Amino acid sequence: MSREPLSGGTYNTVTRVTLRDGSAWVVKVPPPAGTPQMRYEQGLLRGEAVYFTAAAEVKVPVPEVVQAEFAGAEPFLAMSALPGVPWHQAGPILDGERAPLRRELGRMVGRAHTVTGPAFGYPGEPWGPPAPTWRQAFTAMTDAVLEDAADYGSWLPHPADHIRQTLAASADTLDEVDRPVLVHFDLWDGNLLVDGAPGARRIGGIIDGERMFWGDAVADFVSLALLGDIEDDKDFLAGYAETGGPVVFDASVRRRLALYRSYLYLIMLVEVVPRGYPATHVEWVKREVAPRLTEALAALSG
Repeated sequence: MSREPLSGGTYNTVTRVTLRDGSAWVVKVPPPAGTPQMRYEQGLLRGEAVYFTAAAEVKVPVPEVVQAEFAGAEPFLAMSALPGVPWHQAGPILDGERAPLRRELGRMVGRAHTVTGPAFGYPGEPWGPPAPTWRQAFTAMTDAVLEDAADYGSWLPHPADHIRQTLAASADTLDEVDRPVLVHFDLWDGNLLVDGAPGARRIGGIIDGERMFWGDAVADFVSLALLGDIEDDKDFLAGYAETGGPVVFDASVRRRLALYRSYLYLIMLVEVVPRGYPATHVEWVKREVAPRLTEALAALSG
């Protein structure tokens, strides 16, 4: 048996374990007790196990959970390793490859969104049981990240009270969401595996489901077009329509997208302090993420 530390994890410690028979596991261990963390990061491993178990039921290629311990002194999650490399490390995507890859991904995410959960919120219950309504759950989520910003003294481009009031003013649109679906919320290219030779590549799987929650399917579109606009990804949306149904970007959906963009960008701005990111990353977040938070808030205000 051999062990190899894996890079890319920003919270949990990740190790690839190759067994004597040649099969491989990926093992995640949370940071030691007392490590600075954001409120939503409590119980992340439990949420990841929930995501993979639920997504596998609808034939989404995700790691198989093979062993886990969440309540003991040494919590961990062991899962099977999937083929492929992260999309952003796969090298140039050839002409004609991107469209079928994005359509394939759209079909996978659409299938995941057919799974309904028991209630709204994080399965790890970082601040209590999941909520009966999406408005209640999402308000708790945004309040928590703003409380983290205050606790850690994280820089934000606008006062926290202004952000809270702007989000609250659009909270009524959340009442339109009445089904808690399986949301990954971290579907950027680093968590999408691409497998195969150039010209014949496929999606090898979806990984790192630790930031999942039960909520609005629209929330997944934010990380799928990180710092961009999912409406521009026609191939993904075409694939998604085949399994999850067509998406109509009406006023309500766009308002909800602005809410979820605001939440994700707030996390990205706040986490630089507890994670102790280097100055270069802090500068990048201020330069690239902060203006997009401002845009999302302006869309809600306007």
